Amino acid sequence: MSNWRKDHLGASSSEPLPVVIIGYTPYVKPDAVHPHPLLQRKLSEAPGVSITDQDLDYLSEGLEGRSQSPVALLFDALLRPDTDFGGNTESVLTWKYQKERAIPHLVLGRNLPGGAWHSIEGSMVTLSQGQWMGLPDLQVKDWMCRKRRGLRNSRATAGDIAHYYRDYVIKKGLSHNFVSRAVVTAVDWGMPEPSGPGTRDPSPLFQVRGFVTAEDQSQQPFSLCARNVVLATGTSDSPARLGIPGEALPFVHHHLSALEAATRAGKVTPSSDPVLIIGAGLSAADAVLYARHYNVPVIHAFRRPVDDPGLVFNQLPKMLYPEYHKVHQMMREQSILSPSPYEGYCSLPEHQLLRFKEDRQAVFRNPQGLQKVFGVSLVLVLIGSHPDLSFLPGAGADLAMDPDQPLSAKRNPIDVDPFTYQSTHQEGLYAMGPLAGDNFVRFVQGGALAVASSLLSKEGRKPP
Repeated sequence: MSNWRKDHLGASSSEPLPVVIIGYTPYVKPDAVHPHPLLQRKLSEAPGVSITDQDLDYLSEGLEGRSQSPVALLFDALLRPDTDFGGNTESVLTWKYQKERAIPHLVLGRNLPGGAWHSIEGSMVTLSQGQWMGLPDLQVKDWMCRKRRGLRNSRATAGDIAHYYRDYVIKKGLSHNFVSRAVVTAVDWGMPEPSGPGTRDPSPLFQVRGFVTAEDQSQQPFSLCARNVVLATGTSDSPARLGIPGEALPFVHHHLSALEAATRAGKVTPSSDPVLIIGAGLSAADAVLYARHYNVPVIHAFRRPVDDPGLVFNQLPKMLYPEYHKVHQMMREQSILSPSPYEGYCSLPEHQLLRFKEDRQAVFRNPQGLQKVFGVSLVLVLIGSHPDLSFLPGAGADLAMDPDQPLSAKRNPIDVDPFTYQSTHQEGLYAMGPLAGDNFVRFVQGGALAVASSLLSKEGRKPP
């Protein structure tokens, strides 16, 4: 650990950091021509000016795409100009390392750089195309080529992406900014005392407390101050629960890793009672695919009709995601109401799970209101997850777009300014990624652009 990092992670450090969560600056290539005429005209109005120093509101006006965030659409258009039309036009951006513009920062996380990707079974392929998983100035395909790895149907494995993100931090000289195995337990804020007459209004100061788990498993507490805090925790910390009797029984789980562990240990086999998988999203589909790979029998239950247009499978192109469409086909054709040739798989559409019994039985109510009982070996409840913001006052509830409703990445994210990603309720507090409603990795970097632009403006880091 560097001395700089040790100083700020001491038991009580009072010297504030500008931000807890920048050197590499994006510029438009001098000879680049963007295929979007309006965006090209706007870019040509400020040649030689970095994107972070331009008006993001103005640049993003008029752009359309698969995200509700204007800055996410802008950055995506600059990185991948015509990807939605099947093209492969190179990015119009170039990156310059400008040490004098770097902002001191720390990234605190439980895992290694790459976060939750390290917790996903390594052989699973990503939902997004491999090229969309890349970070600035190091394309995934180039990195994989050097590692002698290849994409599968334009997609990478979770293991490759976890390795890529970890490698990226090392290659870009950012390791001293990252603190792994760190758990934040509290973030509080208040106004500091004015430093003297004639000074500008002081910004709020944040106190961040937590602990780092050392190699010997001891917990070393830390407390630091920062002028800005960026929430980038994702939403996979707290799995959603059914809230029914028996859900706490030891054979009921809420993570796919439980099935992986049971398979490795031989606790579920092709001759076992079926594994019960609850849910109609991609995590449930991943569990079905994993079980099918090991010939483990599956009962797949979900509350929606199989032809519900809101199912995520209907939003995925069949050519790019054949395995997920295969699961959707099985859901339709191998219903308990209409048996078909998929041996070892049975779907229960429009079934409501009522309770689990200690003898490993699951009790359902079918669409006609009748109860049905199934014996199972293991249960996976994969119905989504919620962010864990218990370290914030009120667990962050007051920061949501609708403070009266639970915080949800899809339905009720943190309310942020669309061009800075700063909370509309608390100055200096930022949120990005799923917490701000950007649920696909392809669009997360737009939030990072917005945050970086805002912080550079605040810190007065002028372009050279």
